Amino acid sequence: MSAESEPRLPVRREPVQRRGASTVEAVLRACSALLARLPLEEVNTTRIAAEAGISVGALYRFFPDKQAILDAVAVRHMEEFRARMAKVLLKAAFRSGAEFLGRLLDAYIEYLEAHPDFRTLALGGHISALARESQTRPGAGPAGLLRAFMRRKLGVRDSTVLDLRLRMAVETGERMIAFAYAQEPPEERRKILEELKRMLARYLFD
Repeated sequence: MSAESEPRLPVRREPVQRRGASTVEAVLRACSALLARLPLEEVNTTRIAAEAGISVGALYRFFPDKQAILDAVAVRHMEEFRARMAKVLLKAAFRSGAEFLGRLLDAYIEYLEAHPDFRTLALGGHISALARESQTRPGAGPAGLLRAFMRRKLGVRDSTVLDLRLRMAVETGERMIAFAYAQEPPEERRKILEELKRMLARYLFD
């Protein structure tokens, strides 16, 4: 996918000055803080602006609506997770693709547990299709980590078939993780996540 054809998130304008960048950062931090302590339906642009210490008008200079802010928060988390894991997982020695996949899923669950704002967005299906698509392009998101491992360690070549398999693995993983989190007690969640690892490993590596 070329740079021109990559999906663009709906931001009114890119901050070109330090003050604008500070405003965007304040909005994202405020949204994350609110999501960590309030139900999503109680988080709106008025509350986000108040939490950020700015006017609603200043918020709308950079974000057209609440969904754009939620997407920006989610994408930042996904990019942070990928960057963090790239420094760890892609430099470690794994005996198999299944082992790498299992560690990647464990790390993602740990990240969800440590970031309640992202957990609300990711498990509740509150990320727009456009934002999710931005994280399925080659090299982005968890699929990018899987792709890099398969290329470097397993000698798999890029192809449209690989693209499709990775997208299906990510889609399946996201839905089953949300399903796992809906289960009680926690032991049932762990069983589902372990079965998910086996299922995806068979699909990707057998």
